[in-house]
Amino acid sequence: MAAAVVVSAGDVGPAWAAAVLTRGERVLATEVAAGVVRVPYEPGSLVARDGPLLAAAVGGLHPRPDVLLLAAAGRDHPRRAGLALHLGADLDLPTVGVTDRPLLAVGPPPGPARGDTSPLRLDGAEVARWVRTAAGARPVVAHAAWRTAAEVAAGLVLASSSGVRTPLPLREARRLARDGRARRGRP
Repeated sequence: MAAAVVVSAGDVGPAWAAAVLTRGERVLATEVAAGVVRVPYEPGSLVARDGPLLAAAVGGLHPRPDVLLLAAAGRDHPRRAGLALHLGADLDLPTVGVTDRPLLAVGPPPGPARGDTSPLRLDGAEVARWVRTAAGARPVVAHAAWRTAAEVAAGLVLASSSGVRTPLPLREARRLARDGRARRGRP
């Protein structure tokens, strides 16, 4: 069972995190946590800003997921430990980051077919992979994070994408977090 978690927030103030647990194409459980973001957005420092709210949303999921997908970097980070890695360590849960582009790593783009991947390296180590989740669509980056390797991250992202660009758990978590923000106003 895979889960994803996403935060919807402005720069500082009210925020909502949503977690979605899936098995294949089926949503098994959801959780929305409301809180306040006290630290402004700063690239590379999301753990202090979003970590506690994300952990609260994941903690409300039952049953516990086998792996967690986040819209965040893992080892492709200036300190080799982005939000996906930190949250996984805090929750003792394998994690994979999924982003539109690498943070620091470099590598050639993947081929044009669904399932094509190519390595992204930082200081010679493979820290992520480009993954083509749908034929002709822009690839996403699958980040190795807590207890995952780049190859495993790419496989999980591909398996949960079902031929569309963004993996289903992340799409659903993003929708729920935005809906929570729109409906609930201030936490």
